[in-house]
Amino acid sequence: MGCWYSRLITREEMVSRCKARKRYMKQFVKARHCFSAAHSMYLRSLRNTGSALLQFATAETDLHLHHPHPHPHHHLAPPPMSPSSWTTTSTTTSSAIQPPPPPPPPLPTSSTWDFWDPFMPSSGRSVDNEEWEETTTMSEVAATTTAAAPCVAAPPSMVTATATTTSSSELAVVVSTKSKDLVEIIKELDDYFLKAADAGNPLSLLLEIPNCSFNSQASYGKDYGHGKSFGPLLWTLGSESSRWNAFGKYCEDPIANNVPCMGVDSKPTHCSTVERLYAWEKKLYQDVKNAEYLKIEHEKKTATLRKLEMKSADYFKSEKAKKEVEKLESQMMVAVQAIETTSVEIIKLRESELYPQLLDLVKGLMNMWRNMYEFHQVQTHIVQQLKYLNCIPSTIPTSEIHRQSTLQLELEAQQWHLSFCNLVKTQQEYIQSLTGWLRLSLFQVGKNPIHKTKADSAVYSLCEEWQLSINNAPNKVASEGIKSFLTVIHGIVVQQSEEQKQKKKSESAFKELEKKAIELRSLEGKFGPYSISESSSNDINKNPVREKRAKVDALRAKAEDEKAKYEKSVGLTRAMTMNNLQMGLPHVFQAMTGFANVCTQAFESVHNQAKSIEDLHNVKMILP
Repeated sequence: MGCWYSRLITREEMVSRCKARKRYMKQFVKARHCFSAAHSMYLRSLRNTGSALLQFATAETDLHLHHPHPHPHHHLAPPPMSPSSWTTTSTTTSSAIQPPPPPPPPLPTSSTWDFWDPFMPSSGRSVDNEEWEETTTMSEVAATTTAAAPCVAAPPSMVTATATTTSSSELAVVVSTKSKDLVEIIKELDDYFLKAADAGNPLSLLLEIPNCSFNSQASYGKDYGHGKSFGPLLWTLGSESSRWNAFGKYCEDPIANNVPCMGVDSKPTHCSTVERLYAWEKKLYQDVKNAEYLKIEHEKKTATLRKLEMKSADYFKSEKAKKEVEKLESQMMVAVQAIETTSVEIIKLRESELYPQLLDLVKGLMNMWRNMYEFHQVQTHIVQQLKYLNCIPSTIPTSEIHRQSTLQLELEAQQWHLSFCNLVKTQQEYIQSLTGWLRLSLFQVGKNPIHKTKADSAVYSLCEEWQLSINNAPNKVASEGIKSFLTVIHGIVVQQSEEQKQKKKSESAFKELEKKAIELRSLEGKFGPYSISESSSNDINKNPVREKRAKVDALRAKAEDEKAKYEKSVGLTRAMTMNNLQMGLPHVFQAMTGFANVCTQAFESVHNQAKSIEDLHNVKMILP
């Protein structure tokens, strides 16, 4: 009977509505948690991407400032010289690859990016005469530029040449003190990655994310091994009745799970408000189910009593049935009162806690994206300097450190892309579940209707506008912008891998050459350089020295060919690296600037509209 009644009750419209409300609120509790986690991970990905990019640029620049490690085949000993034509092919392999001359010390670092920061006061961006100075002659500039092939940026508008005669009768050149090399440019870029991440800290407080104020050096620094600073986050989410633990499980006893309260004062947190709403929704569902069950029982007992009275049945049976009906009526009154009480508590929480918290979140999102818009715009200006880098073609091989830093950059760029997509997705789920709950909760479930409050329309309007703004945001454009950056980094990874493969081929060819050259020297020591006159015999098999020498010559030609391919591959890697940075970085920051700008305007509109509704209501309250 119980199961039959349960099936019958769930078909009732009111029960179905409350069940849907409870389901939406359960989704909202989970969505709030996921939104908080995604926000935290996005800020972390910004920091990590900037740090990895700086590490990558430093490793690339180090290739220009230091000698490469000697290639194994540099030390290959040559075979003995012979007085014949063979003499012309007996070039020593130790001189096959000559290391470049040692470069002079790198140029000193210069001043900041004030000239390119559109948000600094105009006085800080003026280009005065004292910013220019005669630094060196033309020949000295050429030498310095070659040595500092980590590329010095000098925009045309900031560099001029004057035909001034010096004591050495050479052309003097005036250069800007604001010229920057690759590392300096990327260092500035990294600084604004940190600023963009810090712009999300106030919203982290509203979302109750622990340790939202990161120390950039302590939190990640040079640690690319994902150690402690990249460990799983422990979400300490405050609540009165239940918490989410670090593994996403719902914990009924926060004290037993050792989860501290996040509230720094008596003001209720967003997490606790949402969880209390969920607890009230579960109670409301049970209350409504119970009321519907009592209603059905009352109808059944009333019908039975009516039949007994019509049949003039036994008095005691009639009285018993009447008392049962009266008892059910009393229980129904209590059940209806419980529904009303629960509904009032939900409305109170929605008005006094949830709605102000939502307003704060919208304002926090508005401020965060406004700041991120400004910082991404500055980054867009910064990366424009990459096209002015004066890079001398380099044949310095990719070091293992640089290869690892490139792989790390690819990983962090991938995490940036994933965390951005997840941030958009979780916010959409957050506002969708909330709007769905509001759409159902604004219907009165009790018997006696309660007057609509000012928050009824205001909170629903706020969430509808919020949801519309998120759905219309150009997140695909921004996502593709980050993905394009990931693509160009992946291209560098692939080219570095090809360079490594060619390096192994070259090393293998020279090892084989060295092995055969040793065998040739052994034969020459045994038979002499020419045991049989070359002119007296046409049978190569009768002359083992000549046969071995021919093999050595063929291997030498093959080794030289592989070495040439390797050097070409190295040059291609260096050229591709700079080209990909010059082409890829501007696009990603332009995309992120556009996205941040749209989000700023959208949340400003949502916030201003909500404030207008609130101000209009306050005016109506004052008017008689």
